[in-house]
Amino acid sequence: MLDPTARALLDAPLARTAALLDRPGITPDRLTGANLVLGLASAAAAAAQLWLPALVLWLACRLADGLDGPLARRRRAMASPPAPPGDAGAGGFFDITADFVVYGAGVVGVAVGATAGSGASWLPFLAVLLAYYVNGAAFLAFSSIAERAGRRLDDGRSLSFLGGLAEGTETVLVHALWLLFPAYAGPVAWAWAALVGVSAAHRMWAGYRALR
Repeated sequence: MLDPTARALLDAPLARTAALLDRPGITPDRLTGANLVLGLASAAAAAAQLWLPALVLWLACRLADGLDGPLARRRRAMASPPAPPGDAGAGGFFDITADFVVYGAGVVGVAVGATAGSGASWLPFLAVLLAYYVNGAAFLAFSSIAERAGRRLDDGRSLSFLGGLAEGTETVLVHALWLLFPAYAGPVAWAWAALVGVSAAHRMWAGYRALR
């Protein structure tokens, strides 16, 4: 829901930062790799109840994730001949799979840290993981089938994204909220699971309608 607004605000600053980072030793895939390593480190820190380091690592991993796309698009635009806007190839595959790993690991890390020694239930975090699973299946299936059916939604990203209530911006904010207020991680997880679940149902409906 907030992604269009966030992209409008952040696209230009991220593009300028990507231009500064455009050096031979820095590649989009290496930024994606940094995103993956930082995200897993954040999850490990959360599991160890090192909440502030986990938050810093989480924000750093999201910054790396925000920069790999602009750098890749810059490199494609400067190629001779320029590559098609949606031609992300292996880099796009690496990016989306790294994000799935980071998101899932983040939920598990917070669940471990927030419930350790308290007897609190893992159930809200399992609900979040289930909602992530259904939501991811819906938009990945839509992207694949839309590509084959010639109904690709091209906004410059590597996949055809169906909008929803819960998107990347909301995910960044909720995971940060967990790390800022771990004592309330369970109730936040219930609310987040419900929101992602509604978003998944909407994507299933919207994707079906778009492909008919």
